[in-house]
Amino acid sequence: MTLVIGELQTASQLDSAEVDAFLAENEFPIVDGTKVTFVWRGHADEVNLRHWIYSLESAMPFTCVHGTDIWFLHMELPERSRVEYKLEVIQHGRRQLLKDPLNPHLALDPFGANSVVHGEGHERPDWTLEDSEARPGTIAEHSIKSKAFGEQRDYQVYLPARFHSSRRYPLLIVHDGFDFLRFAELQTALDNLIHRLEIPPLIAALTQSPNRMHEYADDENHAKFLAGELVPEMEQLYPLVGTPSARALMGASFGAVASLSTAWRNPGVFGNLLLCSGSFAFTDIGEHQRGPAFDPIVPFVNAFRADPGRPVDKVYLSCGTYESLIYENRSMVPLLQETGMSVRWSEVRDGHNWENWRDRLREGLSWIFPGPLWMVYE
Repeated sequence: MTLVIGELQTASQLDSAEVDAFLAENEFPIVDGTKVTFVWRGHADEVNLRHWIYSLESAMPFTCVHGTDIWFLHMELPERSRVEYKLEVIQHGRRQLLKDPLNPHLALDPFGANSVVHGEGHERPDWTLEDSEARPGTIAEHSIKSKAFGEQRDYQVYLPARFHSSRRYPLLIVHDGFDFLRFAELQTALDNLIHRLEIPPLIAALTQSPNRMHEYADDENHAKFLAGELVPEMEQLYPLVGTPSARALMGASFGAVASLSTAWRNPGVFGNLLLCSGSFAFTDIGEHQRGPAFDPIVPFVNAFRADPGRPVDKVYLSCGTYESLIYENRSMVPLLQETGMSVRWSEVRDGHNWENWRDRLREGLSWIFPGPLWMVYE
């Protein structure tokens, strides 16, 4: 791989057929051990790699191969890494952020899609893919008249395959649940993990806030809605195990803050938390530097750090090492452990994105709600 790029660099002249052959003979980006080569073809004034790896320069410049319209960038990428990126192409002073046209691997999110590069050894978990042997659950549409919010709120409910009213089920409440379905294959994961006996059949209430940046940032009304309205309604509608140990709150980013805040404001209601890449900004001294959206989060996390109590029994916490929030999440682990809560921490080479959170579902859910398989082998 490096030899081919070197030959392109030193060639005094190349015709388009030779460039076409080079592109046809390789998959891009080219991964060789811990070295990755990104390639873009086209006329430009400048080409940059735009990524979301905290601590690296956010714009990494490509080099144009002499005598061609080929641009390339060499980059070190540790094994089992996963990185989302776009190409910034500057032509005649105009900047465009583009998906990598040579890379078919894309990750969707609410803002569109990013290209994805996988470091050597990284594999998508098979339980995130549809399994023809796993019977699918169903999604039911619901609406609740919320006194806390003073309006009607829509939510969805996942019911497992073979659901029966004579059985009782654990309850999982998922922040940004509609997005987890669309961008993190939540239903596929639940179907497969239940089929494989890694988690028990469970019922999941999937919520979606119309103003998540406010309501997820330690909003009192949001906590009242979940604990005082949604949980009682779910208990009326479905056969649930009526103990805190059978209830869990789950969320990512601001959704993780909302999960922790709701449990903290309502001790004894929930027994478990699954928190991915929590936006747990805090200050030991001075002002925070994360922007006004974090203004209500900082005093909450400061207060929680000062007196966490024991809002739940079990907490699963994860974060990507390439996230700017890795320090805050790491710092939560000993704090939670000191309360006597049982804590499991997972740190992976990924960023702040939906596929990172998708890939944590098996470990998090099977630890919070272990299925028959884990009862046998543990």
